[in-house]
Amino acid sequence: MRDIGHFIGGKAVKGTSGRSSDVFNPNTGEVQAKVALASVAEVEQAVANAEEAQRVWAAVNPQRRARVMFKFLELVQKEYDDLARLLSSEHGKTFADAKGDIQRGLEVVEFACGIPHLMKGEHSDSAGTGTDLYSLRQPLGVVAGITPFNFPAMIPLWKCAPAIACGNSFILKPSERDPGVPMRIAELFLEAGLPPGVLNVVNGDKVAVDALLDDRRVKAIGFVGSSDIAEYIYAKGCANGKRVQCFGGAKNHMVIMPDADMDQAVDALIGAGYGSAGERCMAISVAVPVGEKTADLLVKKLIPRVESLKVGPSNDPQADYGPMVTKALLNKVKSYVDAGVKEGAKLLVDGRNFKLQGYENGNFIGGCLFDHVTPDMTIYKEEIFGPVLSVVRAKDYEEALRLPSDHEYGNGVSIFTRDGDTARDFSNRVNVGMVGVNFAIPVPLAYHTFGGWKRSGYGDLNQHGPDSIRFYTKTKTITQRWPSGTKEGAEFVIPTMA
Repeated sequence: MRDIGHFIGGKAVKGTSGRSSDVFNPNTGEVQAKVALASVAEVEQAVANAEEAQRVWAAVNPQRRARVMFKFLELVQKEYDDLARLLSSEHGKTFADAKGDIQRGLEVVEFACGIPHLMKGEHSDSAGTGTDLYSLRQPLGVVAGITPFNFPAMIPLWKCAPAIACGNSFILKPSERDPGVPMRIAELFLEAGLPPGVLNVVNGDKVAVDALLDDRRVKAIGFVGSSDIAEYIYAKGCANGKRVQCFGGAKNHMVIMPDADMDQAVDALIGAGYGSAGERCMAISVAVPVGEKTADLLVKKLIPRVESLKVGPSNDPQADYGPMVTKALLNKVKSYVDAGVKEGAKLLVDGRNFKLQGYENGNFIGGCLFDHVTPDMTIYKEEIFGPVLSVVRAKDYEEALRLPSDHEYGNGVSIFTRDGDTARDFSNRVNVGMVGVNFAIPVPLAYHTFGGWKRSGYGDLNQHGPDSIRFYTKTKTITQRWPSGTKEGAEFVIPTMA
């Protein structure tokens, strides 16, 4: 059995807290590793290493920092499949999906390779007589990221790559459920030329999180996870004077207009609703057909597709999705399905009793499909985070627009239609942070920014893209004038440059 410690000061170290957590094999339910849970002292050790290393790293010019990013990309490509297999074995997502997890993270590393351009400031020559103005972007110092189990490669890279490229050092606290890939990422960055201590990984639970929030040397912190924890981290981090960005839960809707290409819409719902067993913050969990005729046709086409989903072990290349990450999450998803039935929703496809021969103790559940779900039901109000799709019938376009706009979460939303006016109106009016038009999972590419609204996002700046550079740097503005030999005397009014 593997023992996973921490990565501090450029090397893997054993945990010293005496506390650990089990890392399960989602396919079998068996424990495959033990991961150490950091103490406050271990977190402080990582921060001390990061603080010392950052002083040197910040003085490295951006072009040389970019070369580390390029080398890291090269190294990951050499062991892409091995990383994907490790990720799949701990999380339970299919091998193909694991490779996608890694790829979307690497795209942000590719963006960070442009750091010499991204960190350029502004300059105004002769803003006043003999006076120039210019600005600099400078790193914050030690920053940290707390990342979730559902994307153990992508989100750590979304956080650490821009931060490191900007000249900061980084403390990563990944999920204790699947820590193998984050640890390997740190090793590969070191091999790529990143100085020891610039990237540290501390595995842990709330003890480690609170230690990062309380440590005054940590200047900024980013988080992805549930909204309740996002609110806690945002409030405590801000109270401690940190720059904070937190991303929480989601309830992503897909509106299907009567003129939509129904086969295209069904394909999109199947992939976006059931891919990765629904364990995505951008998963579509609510289908909103407009009009009864549209709803009846949609449901008629969805039922056989959900019934025919192939659920299998994560190493099965034919599986549509694999097991859930833990038994606890599996049982939670089942309890949501129970609640939907109890509250009166019509369960058209029931995957609760799914069993896979040879993997009876694995964390498997079949696809579930509800119809006639209403906004007052628990399965509509709360994030399920499993392969459960709810159909909420809207009588007209305005009702369909209100549903995602009025929901407490505002991460992503999609509309499927052939009408450009409808799509444009929906995109402008819907109260949600990321919108897809005939596109089910509207996750922006790395050179744009990712972020939800309402209880899905806390903070003024989003993830990756230009916002990541703003978040991980501070702007310094210099006003300079060189003596011209003319004595002007003291000035007692505020300079105006007039």
